Amino acid sequence: MSTLTIRLPDEKHERLRELARQRGVSINRLMDELSTIAVAQFDAESRFKALAAKGSVKKGLKILEGLDKAYAEK
Repeated sequence: MSTLTIRLPDEKHERLRELARQRGVSINRLMDELSTIAVAQFDAESRFKALAAKGSVKKGLKILEGLDKAYAEK
């Protein structure tokens, strides 16, 4: 396990402390949860970009048109 030291404005630190208190966790646990979310978002974006680079624009647009049509009928 590693230690990370960051500098935050006092107001932001207090807001994070309050958020952690509201959730019933320590600031350390809150930062762990937030960093997990950030890494998951990064992984999802990277995977999407990799798949998009291999995909067909024409096929993708056809799928989107189908979705638009399906939602317009509701």
